[in-house]
Amino acid sequence: MIDLKKQRIVITGGDGFLGKHLQAELLGGGVPEENILVPLIDQFDLTREDDVAKMYRQMQPSVVIHLAAQVGGIGANRENPGRFFYSNMAMGLHLIEHARRAKLKKFVQIGTICAYPKFTPVPFKEEDLWNGYPEETNAPYGVAKKALLVMLQAYRTQYGLCGIYLLPVNLYGPGDNFDHGASHVIPALIRKFVEAKRQGAGQVEVWGTGRVSREFLYVEDCARAIALAAERYDGPEPVNIGAGFEITIGDLAEKIRRMVGFQGKLLWDESKPDGQPRRSLDTSRAAAEFGFQAEMDFDEGLQRAIKWWKEQ
Repeated sequence: MIDLKKQRIVITGGDGFLGKHLQAELLGGGVPEENILVPLIDQFDLTREDDVAKMYRQMQPSVVIHLAAQVGGIGANRENPGRFFYSNMAMGLHLIEHARRAKLKKFVQIGTICAYPKFTPVPFKEEDLWNGYPEETNAPYGVAKKALLVMLQAYRTQYGLCGIYLLPVNLYGPGDNFDHGASHVIPALIRKFVEAKRQGAGQVEVWGTGRVSREFLYVEDCARAIALAAERYDGPEPVNIGAGFEITIGDLAEKIRRMVGFQGKLLWDESKPDGQPRRSLDTSRAAAEFGFQAEMDFDEGLQRAIKWWKEQ
């Protein structure tokens, strides 16, 4: 257990969706503002080892929470498999190696639910992580992230580096990425329905069949989980971070359509990929190891995300 209030904490990706909420969580927990450090991409390209070394020298962290990632929805993963593999592998590789050299007190690696095998039994248990190959459309991203778990475990064994690995499920909430080309399913649906309603459209097209399922975690819950794990967890095994439920994409689309007030039809484009067939986590390890349980009601969280987008 470490007292985060006494640490210099670098948050890679700290200016992003999850990063801004994590900053707020740490500030609310008593970490002084001057002890929260965010390396911005125009100063530090974390895929370059020289920039990573410079970041460690200049910022002098005692804790690094590595959120930064090159990531997107199914479309972005299909278009950028090489870039997503290289960028995520390179960032983690250099950050973990220089954490060892800096004798860091704690390294927190944020993994991805995409690392699980395509046909993982529901609910996903951490011990299932190596029982098959990830879903093809996001496998390069998932494999790159999963390799960093192996690296952290190896560095713990050989060098005594205190590194932990967290596996958050799909996030949503205010401040999410609503970009047409890179957003995940909830912001993509919210934007489509809000725009269709404003334009008086009669229908909205949605990718896939609608029959696959997903689990979603409100971003503030995830930020709280990361802070708890950074402070309380010190083990080599990965830990799922989720809300412990699943919903089909069809039911999700109908729910968001009703909340937005769009009266038109849904057209499912079954020529587009669904991604992984089902996705829902066993979250018992997080509860046992550092006392995390999700708190946000899903409908309330969706309403907050919709309200935020409408106000932008």
